[in-house]
Amino acid sequence: MLSRELADDDETPIVRPATPVRTSGITTPLALSTALPSSAASVSSSTSGAPTTPTRKRVFTFQTPPRSTTPLPLPLGHDTPLASAYATSPIKASTSTFLTSPQRQLRSVCKTPFRVLDAPELTDDFYLNLVDWSTTNVLGVGLGSAVYLWSAKTAQVTKLCDLQASNDAITSLSWVQRGSVLAVGTFNGGVEVWDAVRNVRIRRYDGHAHRVGALAWNESTVSSGSRDRKICHWDVRERGKRPYATLLAHRQEVCGLKWGGGTGVRQLASGGNDNKLMIWDARGSGVGAHGGNANPGVNGGLANGDAGAGVVPVWKWHEHSAAVKAIAWNPHVPGVFVSGGGTQDKKMRFWNTMVGSMLAEVDTGSQVCNLTWSKTSQELVSTHGYSSTSGSNLICIWKYPSMDMVATLSGHTARVLYLAMSPDGQTIVTGAGDETLRFWNAFPRKRGGEARPASAVTSWGSIR
Repeated sequence: MLSRELADDDETPIVRPATPVRTSGITTPLALSTALPSSAASVSSSTSGAPTTPTRKRVFTFQTPPRSTTPLPLPLGHDTPLASAYATSPIKASTSTFLTSPQRQLRSVCKTPFRVLDAPELTDDFYLNLVDWSTTNVLGVGLGSAVYLWSAKTAQVTKLCDLQASNDAITSLSWVQRGSVLAVGTFNGGVEVWDAVRNVRIRRYDGHAHRVGALAWNESTVSSGSRDRKICHWDVRERGKRPYATLLAHRQEVCGLKWGGGTGVRQLASGGNDNKLMIWDARGSGVGAHGGNANPGVNGGLANGDAGAGVVPVWKWHEHSAAVKAIAWNPHVPGVFVSGGGTQDKKMRFWNTMVGSMLAEVDTGSQVCNLTWSKTSQELVSTHGYSSTSGSNLICIWKYPSMDMVATLSGHTARVLYLAMSPDGQTIVTGAGDETLRFWNAFPRKRGGEARPASAVTSWGSIR
């Protein structure tokens, strides 16, 4: 009775989970349809006959975006196929271009002299010029009261002259531009001209009251600068005892003289212990044309004889703050030359005599004792003495006009006061107060020229 009432109250049959039956490794519910209500069973029976199409007909939607009239801007650096964003190498394009481009090889300069000569009694005096190299490949050196000649071809040493008997000393010497004639300046103010082949004196001039520390040639004219502040011009073709022209503008000793100049114009650069640098023009009644009367009122004119009043230089510069001894003309650019100052100045200054202006200046950090320009390249060499900031007694090679340092040579134990260059332009010789002459392979040889042996200390010797 009780069970019947319970059945009447609940018409929905109790659904019990079917016991799963494992068949061939697949678990399936047993008689699942019998466990569903009648309504569910009818639906299942009606849909089990044929598959139907889902109500959502398109599951994925693909659309081409509309084209814009203006292109979208690309990120910065992504607008070319060569952009770094598309590169397959971790190296930047600029770095890759630098690494793959042909590099200019740096010139190698040997830091060791290939020859060293003893030079006893080589005077340690900033204002003298005691070493010069001739076009015939003979080196002239003034030692005490004598002049010695050293042949670069045979390495033989000969004595040219000795002034000990006259109680005099050598203070300067200079070879003629082409040939074997040597001009010698003395402590007593004399200027002597010697034939080095015949070993005889050609001329003797006594136009200065004090020592002659600077000499320079211009064809048949030799110019002398003295401690008496005068610059005298002598024509060695004449037997006269007086100079045909005298320049008086420096207020202290003239210690630097060099002839050079522009195209077709010869100019004389003079430097003095008064810190002045002057340019004298040879045009008009100047050197080589002194037969007529000079006009001292015209710039560049040369005074006849001792009448130096009224003669003025073409250019006069006051930029140096110490004595100007080192002077060198650029053989590759007309009208350009360089000058160097002493201990209180320490600077190289470049000038253009065509326009009368300074081109550049370089602080070397030490006393500039001598300068010379390379004959084969746009380079120059400077020798130095006292220094307060950098190394002393150095020989420096510079690249012009960038003024990059090519090499620094060292070896002298005293100021490198004297400098000369061989006729082929490859070798330089330096002299110092340590009484030695050192030969260096400083510059490259000309194309087609003979190669020189590699630099090394191959021989020691003495200049006398």
